[in-house]
Amino acid sequence: MFCYRRKPPEVERIVKANDREYNETFQYVDNRIHTSKYNFLTFLPINLFEQFQRVANAYFLFLLILQLIPEISSLSWFTTIVPLVLVITMTAGKDATDDYFRHKSDNQVNNRQSEVLIDGKLQNEKWMNVKVGDIIKLENNQFVAADLLLLSSSEPHGLCYIETAELDGETNLKVRHALSVTSELGADISRLASFDGTVVCEAPNNKLDKFTGVLSWKDSKHLLSNQMIILRGCVLRNTSWCFGMVIFAGPDTKLMQNSGKTKFKRTSIDRLMNTLVLWIFGFLVCLGIILAIGNLIWEKKVGDQFRTFVFWNKEEKNSVFSGFLTFWSYIIILNTVVPISLYVSMEVIRLVHSYFINWDRKMYYPGKAAPAEARTTTLNEELGQIEYVFSDKTGTLTQNIMTFKKCSINGKIYGEEHDDPVQKREITKKTKSVDFSEKSPAERSQFFDLRLLESIKLGDPTVHEFFRLLALCHTVMSEEDSSGNLTYQVQSPDEGALVTAAKSCGFIFKSRTPETITIEELGTLVTYQLLAFLDFNNVRKRMSIIVRNPAGQIKLYSKGADTILFERLHPSSKDLLSVTSDHLSEFAGEGLRTLAIAYRDLEDKYFKEWHKMLQVASAASHERDEQISALYEEIERDLMLLGATAVEDKLQEGVIETIASLSLANIKIWVLTGDKQETAVNIGYACNMLTEDMNDVFVIAGNSVEEVREELRKAKESLVGQSNSVLDGHAVYGQGQKLELASLGEDTLTGDYALVVNGHSLAHALESDVKHDFLELACLCKAVVCCRTTPLQKAQVVELVKKHRNAVTLAIGDGANDVSMIKSAHIGVGISGQEGLQAALASDYSFAQFRYLQRLLLIHGRWSYFRMCKFLRYFFYKNFAFTLVHCWFGFFCGFSAQTVYDQWFITLFNIVYTSLPVLAMGIFDQDVSDQNSMDCPQLYEPGQLNILFNKRKFFICVAHGVYTSLALFFIPYGAFYNAAGEDGQHVADYQSFAVTMATSLIFVVSVQIALDTSYWTVINHVFIWGSIATYFFILFTMHSNGIFGMFPNQFPFVGNAWHSLSQKCIWLVILLTTVASVMPVVVFRFLKINLCPSRTDQIRRWQKAQKKARPVQRQRPQSRRSSSRRSGYAFAHQEGYGELITSGKNMRARNPPPTSRLEKPLYNSTSWLENLCKKTTDTLSGFSQDKTVRL
Repeated sequence: MFCYRRKPPEVERIVKANDREYNETFQYVDNRIHTSKYNFLTFLPINLFEQFQRVANAYFLFLLILQLIPEISSLSWFTTIVPLVLVITMTAGKDATDDYFRHKSDNQVNNRQSEVLIDGKLQNEKWMNVKVGDIIKLENNQFVAADLLLLSSSEPHGLCYIETAELDGETNLKVRHALSVTSELGADISRLASFDGTVVCEAPNNKLDKFTGVLSWKDSKHLLSNQMIILRGCVLRNTSWCFGMVIFAGPDTKLMQNSGKTKFKRTSIDRLMNTLVLWIFGFLVCLGIILAIGNLIWEKKVGDQFRTFVFWNKEEKNSVFSGFLTFWSYIIILNTVVPISLYVSMEVIRLVHSYFINWDRKMYYPGKAAPAEARTTTLNEELGQIEYVFSDKTGTLTQNIMTFKKCSINGKIYGEEHDDPVQKREITKKTKSVDFSEKSPAERSQFFDLRLLESIKLGDPTVHEFFRLLALCHTVMSEEDSSGNLTYQVQSPDEGALVTAAKSCGFIFKSRTPETITIEELGTLVTYQLLAFLDFNNVRKRMSIIVRNPAGQIKLYSKGADTILFERLHPSSKDLLSVTSDHLSEFAGEGLRTLAIAYRDLEDKYFKEWHKMLQVASAASHERDEQISALYEEIERDLMLLGATAVEDKLQEGVIETIASLSLANIKIWVLTGDKQETAVNIGYACNMLTEDMNDVFVIAGNSVEEVREELRKAKESLVGQSNSVLDGHAVYGQGQKLELASLGEDTLTGDYALVVNGHSLAHALESDVKHDFLELACLCKAVVCCRTTPLQKAQVVELVKKHRNAVTLAIGDGANDVSMIKSAHIGVGISGQEGLQAALASDYSFAQFRYLQRLLLIHGRWSYFRMCKFLRYFFYKNFAFTLVHCWFGFFCGFSAQTVYDQWFITLFNIVYTSLPVLAMGIFDQDVSDQNSMDCPQLYEPGQLNILFNKRKFFICVAHGVYTSLALFFIPYGAFYNAAGEDGQHVADYQSFAVTMATSLIFVVSVQIALDTSYWTVINHVFIWGSIATYFFILFTMHSNGIFGMFPNQFPFVGNAWHSLSQKCIWLVILLTTVASVMPVVVFRFLKINLCPSRTDQIRRWQKAQKKARPVQRQRPQSRRSSSRRSGYAFAHQEGYGELITSGKNMRARNPPPTSRLEKPLYNSTSWLENLCKKTTDTLSGFSQDKTVRL
């Protein structure tokens, strides 16, 4: 962090190729990256500064300074300095270890090799030595070292294909192209070495999809765009080689700019602890003042009589000064209310909880050998308090794999499952996938239907035309290797799914040129002349091509959103439209993405006239796009409907079950994606975030602040009006005043609502005067989907909820565009195991599948919060009980700051006698089993409401501790008052009184933790009963002759323990004190569990009853929901490749290097929502069937 040279902020960047000296004048950073926080010199000062920002550490340092003053200290300084150094050392060691792994990761990346053009020849250089302006050579499947301006490549016209998985989580290929003037450089090293172009461009920023600049070379200027830039983190695919010029390096690259600043995250319990420590210190100051005043009064009225024996000369003793010293003495004595061992134990508990996450085999993904990893040890209990989850879509909820599942052709559905289980089993066992292509099984579509097979074999013309259209109307590029295997390059996975489905049915797309498309129809090669390509965009939502078949017929083939194509059908398709529309609704009800398929026969004369007009429009300089769009509209009419396709956007395994379970836990899920609205909404329906049962889905799509504000207002009125009509049966708008949304809480809101916001609308919604309206509406909706969001907008949405809702947030993603969101949220989760690891490296927790989030929150998070809260409640209770005894004793010792217990007991109480039992409870305790935690997500609610440890619970613990301290002091005091032992001698000496109180305290706190422990293990038994045994062993040792002989000044009370504990009356006092201290707790808990049981109490009782007799579970009838169809064209972020294809720029003159295939083995994913709802219902039914439990 101190390694970068300071320089003024950049307004624009000027880079000259192959001229390091010129570029160094601008002080551009090199390509070295630093994600670590410390170095060898800065570690100690920075780490100590961070640690002493914690109020408790500063508090203990202050006490240590006081203890070094002999006039006021009645405790040795080592009782504070040893645990303080221990906790600071442990924390520093943990921080150093974490930073060491950051350094190790940085060095691994910085030492990667890349070929750099230096002094006219290619040399291998480490990434960290690459400079701005260098020319780098990349080879196929190689990571990009820096942000490069593409100069030339092995492909025609300077094209190259890249994969951006590390940036956005998408594995589909994207195309970049060089300027024509630089693509001529090719691989000629001498020409590349002499290239001296100058680039003037934007300053470093985090916008992944935008770049503006100008290249000046040979007295001419050329505009640069994002299509010519290859970003760091991308991987070169399907391209033998390419050359690029470094524009941004190291921290200035867009990848690192999106990483954001590493924020110091603290849990809500940590923040509460800071407040409580201040309160406790204030409480101690008040006690110290009261006791100091008492000492002052005592000194004036009583102390004068003892000064001759106790103090110095009369004139040297001042009662005010005595009170002042007494104040500080009591501050030192009473500091054990918040011992430093509390923080040591908290760190240990958090560390072990992190290892529990790492060791959880049910969160291990064998597919990529990726275990769950807790990358921080300080946030575990925060996992049990999550209220909002912000999730990316691509690569997080979905696999980005499309599967062709069903189709409707000429009014018939193919690919549907049969209702007859016998027939279904026979099909599954005996039939193979419909496949005429004779390729490997990995390339086949998972598509089963014998009727379709027969239709194709019988030559059904409509079926043939349907799959012919799928094989022709697309932007896929094909490659064929020497063995004849086809590889498809696709712009998006669903394009590949449709082409692969056609291939499986005997219509194989083989190759294309700018003028032709060649397909294989049932074994026969057929070449079609490509006459026009009507490309896809977000407004048209369809794609069409016009081809001439070998018979000379001209046909227009079109596919697109059904809502768009149905408006353009010929009247003769009316009957088929009705049937197909029903089929589309059925497909949509199953969560499938649909496209309508249609064609039109064109006359030669009409097409020629239309084509001339298209050429004129294409050459127009004014309103060119509008003219072309109008011509597309003209020819795409009177279409003949063929049918529809249904493609499954493969969700990750368990996504539906996880979202349903988190929803039952009252966790709201917001999807923040860069995809277009149709795609995001389809996924929302597929994973049941959005359902047809919702009362309304509000869509905000305004293009200005005013439009967005108006749409939000209308949505508010609609939401309030619907809720009021349900609650009251009539509107409650009285006196012309509308009901404010703020008065409508989430508890009074009836029905479920969802909100969908476009990226351009979100930009306006996040402005200062609109964001509160947006947040109010969004937080009352069950689901929120934000589309076309930039990385910055994702972080802004998270910050908005954090700041104004005071809710604990979690962000989960898998790409570099999610890093800002992950770092902004309270908890950041990265999806690991993919090729893109930027999100995982920047996260607090990482695992390989979204479904593991359910176990992370509902089990590990809930248990961590439950354990930490119980640990803190008990710790504060026992230390108030232990410490306040000194306060009561002060009234009987002249407020002299004399301690009740001996110094060694005070030192060892929190370190030895009571540390391990509470540590075992904080590590191992659990209220219900992990399975019941998953089956009943409602158990998660206490963490969200923060009811297990808050200020109220703290005061209850204080009151409990005060009561116990009173019992601990006054019961032995009353028993010892004028009492005699069995031998007739008195037992009221100071040390006997101290031993009795200390022993009573050990028994009281041990019985109390036994009552608090919900889950007993061998370790709990050993620690609790072993601590009692350790106390007696140390007690008798310290009062033995042997230890007195070695340290006579430190252990003067020889034999006192034996003498005191041999008296029966002493044990009776200990028993009476223990019963009096514990009995109120036992009575209160007994009444609470039986009269007002919590949900946890009910499930614990049900668990015990289940061991005796398992309740009969009732079957819940399954109902199939109906749904309106959701049709969206399947391209992701940009317009199609139509212009690129027809220009011929991407057509190869030779075979490319071997690449990975598009087709992968696919499998069906089943919905777990009904099973989960059934399981939860059955669990609750089991509770209600138990007569001893009322739910």
